[in-house]
Amino acid sequence: MKKYKEKFRYLDARLKISFVVVCILSFLLVLCLDREWIFPEGFWKIAMIFLPLLLVGFTYLWIWKPYRRLTNQVQRFSDGYISLADLTDVEVAISPEFERMARHMNKIITATRTLDMSKRQAQYRALQNQINPHFLYNTLEGIRSEAIIAGLDNLADMTEALAIFFRYTISKVENLVTVEEELENCATYFKIQQYRFGSRIHLEIEQDEEDWDDILHCMIPKLTLQPILENSIIHGIELKLDEGKVTISISRTKSRLLIKVSDDGVGMNRETLDKLNAKLGSKEEEVKNYTQPEKGGVALVNVNNRIHLLFGEEYGMHVYSLENVGTSVELSIPVIYNENELKKKEL
Repeated sequence: MKKYKEKFRYLDARLKISFVVVCILSFLLVLCLDREWIFPEGFWKIAMIFLPLLLVGFTYLWIWKPYRRLTNQVQRFSDGYISLADLTDVEVAISPEFERMARHMNKIITATRTLDMSKRQAQYRALQNQINPHFLYNTLEGIRSEAIIAGLDNLADMTEALAIFFRYTISKVENLVTVEEELENCATYFKIQQYRFGSRIHLEIEQDEEDWDDILHCMIPKLTLQPILENSIIHGIELKLDEGKVTISISRTKSRLLIKVSDDGVGMNRETLDKLNAKLGSKEEEVKNYTQPEKGGVALVNVNNRIHLLFGEEYGMHVYSLENVGTSVELSIPVIYNENELKKKEL
């Protein structure tokens, strides 16, 4: 009974049923008129009066009235009084296909609004976190100058690297940057870390010579690689007793940019790995509820969420790891050369 009730929520099903009923009644009427002896003549007079009234009342209550109610809802949506989600949550819908289309459109609109909100929040935080960046840069430049005068070349170089890193992280508010810019920021970050770890850590960039110039001009979300590089150093190599290496390799297919950040650190056990990949595979609404993820989970989930928001759920991140062997973080994003291509994808 519940199955049929759900089926008759749709006007297209009601129209089909009404058409079948009218056809059957018309056939029976013609058949019975051909055999007048079945019913007396007075019966047909009454039937010819009440049957059309019955059909009109049935059509009005079962089809026309719900149709007008649905039309009013669509009009209210067009006028901006209700949302698309309210339009999908109606007692009677036009058809299952229309309902699926409305729900799909609602997901697209919701995702677009979430992306716009995230952009505005990111820009607000960038502005908020600047705290007069010129003061910060001037202070660092002052420290660097004093270090050069005192002959402390290492301190001067470290201060300069820190200023470059802050300038990229704080001042640039773009959503997308080129692969070349992101790799330069990784090199700057790695240089800062080398002052701490010395020769214990190494960074290698694997280049695909054939497509490398093309790859460098591809655009990716800002601060995609540096947080992963940081995780590799802090949660992988730092815990080793001997030297360790992080390798960044980037290749491309016709439509996708494939990035892999690997380290030969301590790795992680199967349980930790499964939990992390489960978080990366979850929807953004579910992921944001995690407050204390395992090793580096916050940075990886953040990067993965931004990829989902910008490009869609079909792109993102997956982690592979073996305990005492190392960890690889693999990313897949679309090949894009300017932000206009991203706007076209959003449309």
